[in-house]
Amino acid sequence: MFLQRITLTDFKNIEKADLEFSSNVNCICGNNGEGKTNLLDAIYYLSMTKCFTVSSDVFTLRDGTNESILYGNYIKDELEEKIAISVRRKGEKVIKRNSKKYARKSDHVGLIPVVVVSPSDTSLINDSGEERRKFMNAILSQTDHLYLRAVQAYNRIISQRNKVLKDNNPSEFLLDTLSDQLSKEASYIYEKRKSLIKSLSEEVTEYYKELSGDRENINMKYSSDLDKGSLKDILQKSKQRDKILQYTSQGIQRDDIIFEMKGFPMKKTASQGQQKSFLIAIKLAQFSFMKKLYGFSPILLLDDVFDKLDIRRVENLIKMVASNGFGQIFITDSNKVRLTSIVKEITSENKFFMVKEGQFE
Repeated sequence: MFLQRITLTDFKNIEKADLEFSSNVNCICGNNGEGKTNLLDAIYYLSMTKCFTVSSDVFTLRDGTNESILYGNYIKDELEEKIAISVRRKGEKVIKRNSKKYARKSDHVGLIPVVVVSPSDTSLINDSGEERRKFMNAILSQTDHLYLRAVQAYNRIISQRNKVLKDNNPSEFLLDTLSDQLSKEASYIYEKRKSLIKSLSEEVTEYYKELSGDRENINMKYSSDLDKGSLKDILQKSKQRDKILQYTSQGIQRDDIIFEMKGFPMKKTASQGQQKSFLIAIKLAQFSFMKKLYGFSPILLLDDVFDKLDIRRVENLIKMVASNGFGQIFITDSNKVRLTSIVKEITSENKFFMVKEGQFE
């Protein structure tokens, strides 16, 4: 599957854009703040119904406008898939596939798999566990609709349980009922996350070796309260503590991924270049994982990936991309000369776009 054409109206700083892409490599060049990342964000939005750069839909609208419109024409097995999304300032969002509106927005997620590598990925290492849980959710929600619904149900139930815990005299029966419901959803989520990290960790190690020249030993592992047993039993033991705290203190909402280099936390021991290489390795492992499940390549978005990478690591990355059967790729860079010389090493099938103040040529 590849994105053949995109049409944008009032998306971020892009007033109008109508672009046709190569099914292989597409390069977007321009200075910082001109709109390179915004184009990638639009492509991501057409897959995930949200941005990878901002959390609120209101920031997708161009200043002074009330509606943002995105249209993507995809080709899969010589058949067309037409996706249209409109976002209004008052909060209404409409998603259509081949002119038919989705009953549930979540039903669209997973139709067009996408993997993005961006500077914001550093939050995976440096920020709280919430960022790493979002990472797991982003992968699994594209590959398993039951997982997405389980997460949505878990979040709804835990909100209800926390509300009950805030009562002066919370109902024991209601707490136990909600704990049972939480345990059912948590068990599915836990097993899926555990399996995902096990699958990814093996490939991350191999990709990192290729990127770094096998110079550093790295490791990633999944950590969860459910490692100790069923959530039902865990919540029973922590019930009195939860009453005092007035919130649910145990559960998959505390899950995390531990990143290590040479046996120590990567956050404290790895250089910026090592961290960047590790993050790219994770995303390439994600790409490989999703490709195996889908049977075709996700769209790969590489946003400013050459920053903080030495030339050797850049060359290794390009060799990997060129030799591992990657499909459609979008790459942004402020240095046109550098990007041109790099892309020539990948393929002659490419398109270049220059952007200035949201205008593309």
